[in-house]
Amino acid sequence: MNYNYRYRLRPSDALEQQLAWTVDTCRQVYNHFLHRLNRTDDTSAYSEQKLLPSLKKWWNDLKHVHSKVLQKVVQRLYDNLSTLRGRKENGYHVGTLKWKAPSEYRSFTYGQSGFKLKNTSGRTRLWLSKLGEIPLTFHRALPDDAEIKTVTVKQEPTGKWYAILGVETPDDPPAKPETPEKCVGIDVGILKYAHDTDGTAVESFDLSDERERLERAQRDLSRKEHGSTNWEKQRRVVAERHAELKNKRRDFLHKLSNYYAREYDFVAVEDLDVKGLIELPGNSRNRAGAAWGTFLRMLEYKCEREGTYFIAVNPRGTTKECASCDASTEKPLWVREHSCPACGFEADRDANAAWNILSRGITKRLGAGRSESTPVETALPVDTSVSAKRVVETGSPTLKREPSGER
Repeated sequence: MNYNYRYRLRPSDALEQQLAWTVDTCRQVYNHFLHRLNRTDDTSAYSEQKLLPSLKKWWNDLKHVHSKVLQKVVQRLYDNLSTLRGRKENGYHVGTLKWKAPSEYRSFTYGQSGFKLKNTSGRTRLWLSKLGEIPLTFHRALPDDAEIKTVTVKQEPTGKWYAILGVETPDDPPAKPETPEKCVGIDVGILKYAHDTDGTAVESFDLSDERERLERAQRDLSRKEHGSTNWEKQRRVVAERHAELKNKRRDFLHKLSNYYAREYDFVAVEDLDVKGLIELPGNSRNRAGAAWGTFLRMLEYKCEREGTYFIAVNPRGTTKECASCDASTEKPLWVREHSCPACGFEADRDANAAWNILSRGITKRLGAGRSESTPVETALPVDTSVSAKRVVETGSPTLKREPSGER
């Protein structure tokens, strides 16, 4: 399996200047080959990479950049072009590739060679060809059998440098169980970030103080003369506030997704159109701040890593439908309890939606090639023989359990 490990670099002032120089040189190489791309027909990443040795004969600065780094710059250009073409084929209106300004190009990548992790005097350092050894905060060890394939060095807008190690492990992810014993459906929201079928309600992470500090910093930045020394100092402050907000949110999402991926064998979630939800009028800021798309992506790859089933289902009607009898009931947003007029089933609004999500997940899994005699049916607390919708016992304590507390 492939993983990325991110570590904070601690370069000296001299090394930091070298890193910044390397980034800017790579940016110029990117713009050079973009210029060729716009004026030359039938080019490819491979054909352009073969021009790099001859380019070094008159562009002396390139001799101080590792060859694999320069090759990755050319590959990056053609990867961007491929992405642009793909979006155009999918019906999106796209423009053309633009030249990169200094603030738009912040990283370079070593592939296959030119890097090594060293232990010097008890401290881990990252050795990079043409640059030397750079101290780093090695806050977590790599897997024993992991092989480092790539190293990306990146400068964040805060000015801090990071190394992203792309590693590969020979072991495949664990096989998914034939009979999942612990299954869960998750409904995400704003007031309650996640409500699952086990009755666990996770409150949304409060970032109001961080947002207020960010807004104050942005107001201070707006009063500075653009491009001045004070403006640059305040720009760093704004970047720090953004990073603080982002890191706290991602920490919360990592822990929550890790919990569900490790504690359960079968996870069903909504296949949300997050971009479309954000574009709806009203409450867009809270929808964007909830980062549902990021949470679902984290949960998906962690379920794959842990050998857990991950099923995304159509979210339409999960709140309106009764988890017990399928009857649909209109509920305004302020109504937080589900009470079915057809069968009398009562539950928390989000708990009812979570049960519907789990039921649809079962149906989707059965439709992916399982028959109704497969073991997964008997392991799930829902009768799949009735369209995977009707609960076996509508009076089940599992269904009526109230949220067990905040996590």
